[in-house]
Amino acid sequence: MINKSLSFIGIFLLNTLSLLPLFLLYRLADAFYLVIFYVFKYRRKVVKENLYHAFPSKSAAELNAIEKDYYKFLSSLFVEIIKMKSISKKELNKRVKFKNADLVEAYLQNNESVLFCSSHYGNYEWVCMAIGLNFSGQHYPIYKPLSSAAFDQWFLTMRSKFGNNMVAMRQTLRAIQASKNTASMFTFGSDQAPSKEESIYWTRFLNQETSVQLGIEKIAKKTNRPVFYLKINYLERGYYEVDCVPICLQPDQTRQFEITEAHTHFLEEMIEEKPAYWLWSHRRWKYKPENKIITFAENKDNISASLA
Repeated sequence: MINKSLSFIGIFLLNTLSLLPLFLLYRLADAFYLVIFYVFKYRRKVVKENLYHAFPSKSAAELNAIEKDYYKFLSSLFVEIIKMKSISKKELNKRVKFKNADLVEAYLQNNESVLFCSSHYGNYEWVCMAIGLNFSGQHYPIYKPLSSAAFDQWFLTMRSKFGNNMVAMRQTLRAIQASKNTASMFTFGSDQAPSKEESIYWTRFLNQETSVQLGIEKIAKKTNRPVFYLKINYLERGYYEVDCVPICLQPDQTRQFEITEAHTHFLEEMIEEKPAYWLWSHRRWKYKPENKIITFAENKDNISASLA
């Protein structure tokens, strides 16, 4: 009962904050940065370790600069997510612009479906939300439900407000089957760490052995839907450009793991270009390849991983 009451109060406060204009929310974000970085030191050990292993050639000063920039961005991302509750279609379309959307539309207008690779880079929530406003097909973002039912419903309502059809991860195949006769877009968060039991494919990502989910490749090869990467470019505070980059247009003609390697290392290049905007506080490398079933690719060019 207490937890339920606290959830209600928390959601009420978030909804109230959402009514503030973004310029005021960004002032709150500036203060929030000071609190999480200097006072509570939120996951700073995790961030430092992730950056240190990802960029072994960078100096301590360079890593510290990326760390600070990351926490400043994370604070802005937090208030931008809160703003999702009340943001208008006009405001969202002003702040999220799509590039090469016509490449995707060509498939949708021909009643064909596509798959989107996304990642926890930039404001992935705004981008996912804006897809429902900028493309003609039905949009099905794949998401992982939160442990709190109240907050999960709060997020679900926000994410669905502009026509998105949210699909829980375990319902993905059912949703694909149900929508097979309509032009659709399924968006996958391709950089999430698999569970320990599902960590069977490993590759080199940011200078570390990294387990990668195989879901989008399996679905692409089974349905032969083209795969586009949503390359998010941070322009300035609160403004993003999203380039729809084709990474595989004929999945049924690819070698095993080729699509997985392609989207993994596409993200790697994005991060290396502008590292501050990826989710460094996530424990991405908490599992090690002790019991791997498939050997990781030794480098970006080796995509012929074999059974161990």
